[in-house]
Amino acid sequence: MFRISLMLLITFFIMIFWQCENPKKDKAVMMTKKLARFAETEIEYDHNLLTDRQKMVIEKLYRAALIMDDIFLDQVYSKNDMMLEKLQRSPLPEDKLVLNYFRIMFGPFDRLDDNRPFYGGDTLRKPAGANFYPEDMTREEFEKWIVDHPEDEKAFKSEFTVIRRDVDTLKAVPYADYYARELIDAANLLIDAAVYADNPSLRKYLLSRAASFVTNEYFESDMDWMDLKDHMIELVIGPYEVYEDALFNYKAAFECFITIKDPQESEKLAVFAEYLKEMEKNLLIADEHKNFERGSESPIMVVNEVFSAGDTKAGVQTLAFNLPNDERVREAKGCKKVLLKNIHQAKYDKILLPISQKVLAEDQQNLVSFEAFFNHTLMHEISHGLGPGKITINGKETEVRTELKETYSIIEECKADVLGMYNNMFMVEKGVYPKEMEQEMWTTFLSGIFRSIRFGIKEAHGAGNAIIYNYFLEKGAYQFDESREKVSVNQNIIYNVAKELAGKILLIQALGDYNEAKALIETYGVESPSIAKIRANLEGIPVDIKPVFQIEKEMVQ
Repeated sequence: MFRISLMLLITFFIMIFWQCENPKKDKAVMMTKKLARFAETEIEYDHNLLTDRQKMVIEKLYRAALIMDDIFLDQVYSKNDMMLEKLQRSPLPEDKLVLNYFRIMFGPFDRLDDNRPFYGGDTLRKPAGANFYPEDMTREEFEKWIVDHPEDEKAFKSEFTVIRRDVDTLKAVPYADYYARELIDAANLLIDAAVYADNPSLRKYLLSRAASFVTNEYFESDMDWMDLKDHMIELVIGPYEVYEDALFNYKAAFECFITIKDPQESEKLAVFAEYLKEMEKNLLIADEHKNFERGSESPIMVVNEVFSAGDTKAGVQTLAFNLPNDERVREAKGCKKVLLKNIHQAKYDKILLPISQKVLAEDQQNLVSFEAFFNHTLMHEISHGLGPGKITINGKETEVRTELKETYSIIEECKADVLGMYNNMFMVEKGVYPKEMEQEMWTTFLSGIFRSIRFGIKEAHGAGNAIIYNYFLEKGAYQFDESREKVSVNQNIIYNVAKELAGKILLIQALGDYNEAKALIETYGVESPSIAKIRANLEGIPVDIKPVFQIEKEMVQ
């Protein structure tokens, strides 16, 4: 009897031990799989292009960029700092893996899995408004407050305020006040960098952007950024994109790009700026909706990334940026398109080529090229600056982003992609691209759809690409082979289908038609059966790169 009881006791303790250890092993396996979706990639830059004084500028900017990381971490989720500290203290091996993924995602929510939590418990939910608004605030409460307090509308919808609850009231707090300590430190670093900046236009931008961090006014420093010239260091730092605010797309997240200009490539691409007015004129909407008032300067640059921070580093790495977003600056000076060549090359080699071999019909795989991939990003960024920006609804001047609310980011990314293809055809017709680029661009973009969709169907770029894929499939421009689970381009009709979708999206923006935008997303921005099958076949291919920045190693030494 004693022997049986002893055996039962031993068995009981073994089961308890197994139950304690097995979740740890499961967690470690899960996190290892998640981390494997990001291919670690060295991001290097050529020191020989910089003078000793320029290297000092880069060092100061790097330290300022780290502050953008800290601010963005707070913008994503109110409990991020607490969670990060807990993970950093944990001695558990599996928590080291969680910490690595937490740093990639800037929080406990998996950006590749519709923001489901990978840490903190299965019931955890990311607030739609991130940490820009009170977590318990609803859309209805926000909108009712503005109706009841119209004097607060400008501050509440400002890109540069957070909304906070003060007992029974809501209030808008400027970023300059809410993040005062961090922004003053960043401003001082920009002022220090300006001391070493021999280029007058860069020095002016650094000083005016430092002032913006204190005054909460970004217009003048955005104008100064557009006036940068004859510079080797290309910098963007501050609050720009509104994707993180999934509640309204009102609030801008902090980010930073530190890059070095590629003079030869930038010179080659400058020719496209000459066609901006013609591209606007060629848009598939009535002239009354076209925006000929936007500035025509719109420089195009090719750079190599030295470091990125904040919003642009979270999850999937950005291939290019098209800024500023301020419509006043765009109307006065246009916008600048900056392409990150070293990031392009890394993604093409490690992700796009392997995807194309799994996705495309065998007879179209040879039509994928780096040039088509790079050119599409260029035209995508150019297309962001085309079409409606400021619009008039019922006699009231407003902006597309304001009217489309949370649908804006998806619709805008979809527009840039479909117009990117449409405008690339325009370049073929103008003789800027060779004729063979036509087939390459359609096919390379189709492969790229599945690179973007893997970022998440609900993410702006992924959802925009899902709309294009499903719309093109429905119209016969894409053809899915059920037996082979491969897809191909119908070269005979794809151009006409692209024009049809481009016209539809441009009209939605021109009219500020929120309901049509929402309907388009609900109908086409989904994981259709063929998307699901093809995505399943891509297991084992990294989703994106995890940059290992050379400058980080240098600063540690």
